Amino acid sequence: MTGATRVLIVDDHPMVAEGIQSILESYDDIEVVGTLSDGQAAVDQAPGLAPDVILMDLNMPRLGGLSATELLLERVPGARILILSMHDGPEYIASALSHGAVGYVLKDVPTDEIKRAIDTVMRGERYLCTGARGSLEPEVNDGREQLTGREQTILLQLAQGKSNKQVAKDLDISVRTVETHRKNIKRKLGISSTAGLTRYALEHGVLQGTGVGY
Repeated sequence: MTGATRVLIVDDHPMVAEGIQSILESYDDIEVVGTLSDGQAAVDQAPGLAPDVILMDLNMPRLGGLSATELLLERVPGARILILSMHDGPEYIASALSHGAVGYVLKDVPTDEIKRAIDTVMRGERYLCTGARGSLEPEVNDGREQLTGREQTILLQLAQGKSNKQVAKDLDISVRTVETHRKNIKRKLGISSTAGLTRYALEHGVLQGTGVGY
């Protein structure tokens, strides 16, 4: 296994995880170092497993894939995180990339595409499967600079009246990170007050259940 790409699979569906493991273990240049069932387990165990690539599901108990991605990039900075999900909506894909994932693969892709995605991110490139690329068409936002998926999520939280501290706790990030995102949101939207952010959220449907899911 010398020189093999070390892969960690994180998915709360045992059959999915076992199926992916079986596929990947058929390749001589890949070593599956573990399969875990939630994001918190990944955050706790990944430093010891030292994976090169982490295949990460989005919706999992205890800690979702997006929050886990942020934490893993701090704890295992050399790891490349590939989101493996059934969701093909642009808000999911954009949010995954804004959280630091280097690729997005839908669970219904042909088996060899997962291997291709791993090889691509190991070369230092971003990988989006065909279905994901088709969902990321540029959107017009009144001429304003686009908010990232993470910024949209935080805007939703702020528009609900939550404090920076509450948002930080809900999203499992630092208060300083929330403050930075808040500043960037205001700059991009040209809005200086929290009341203005709430009004923008109302006018653009952010508070109508269109926030990014976890």
